[in-house]
Amino acid sequence: MSEQEWREFLTADGLDDWVVLHGGAVAVFRTQSLSDAARLAVAIAETSGVEGSGVRLSIDGEQLSVRLNRGVWKLEAGHIELGRAISATARQYGAVADRASAQEVSLAIAAKPESIEVGFWRAALGYSPLDDDNAIDPLGHGSTVWMQELNPDKPLRHAMHIDVSVAREHVEARVAAALAAGGRIVDDSEAPRSWILADSAGNRLCICGWPDGSTLTNLQ
Repeated sequence: MSEQEWREFLTADGLDDWVVLHGGAVAVFRTQSLSDAARLAVAIAETSGVEGSGVRLSIDGEQLSVRLNRGVWKLEAGHIELGRAISATARQYGAVADRASAQEVSLAIAAKPESIEVGFWRAALGYSPLDDDNAIDPLGHGSTVWMQELNPDKPLRHAMHIDVSVAREHVEARVAAALAAGGRIVDDSEAPRSWILADSAGNRLCICGWPDGSTLTNLQ
């Protein structure tokens, strides 16, 4: 797929429930009970176009998470209608979308090009490949691991860091919460697309509104 296709998803009408994260398009629906969440999951599974599409459903108490696909680069034009259909089903069951709860946590393993060993991480974690540079939990529960190439001329520092991808309207609140909890900003040159933060020991973490809020004003 092209970058334009996921950008079209971001600007399409009728998809306000959905957040485009590093791991693809996600919606979180709140219900009144575990049994309501289970009934909604069944209804979504029976929605036209869902069977065989790769949609993933996960229930946690009265919350149902729906993932349309695995990977932002895997979003396609057909996901627009699929997302609309799932949202319509959720509304019929009285569920409320909670964009603040939608997030994706990834672990970035930094290495120089000749030292990248994604196969090691797949084998050790029991993960599967989605793309050449990453490893994903086949059950969809654990964080994605991806390999970040370092400039060969730069020293290897902070060889691992965590990426947290959230909805564009909640990213600044997440950054503020992290700062209030003792974090500090290392680099905000790409804000509001992303911030690099660190704890008091220097361990780094990126909080991102990308790709959910990626240059939305220029996508029309």
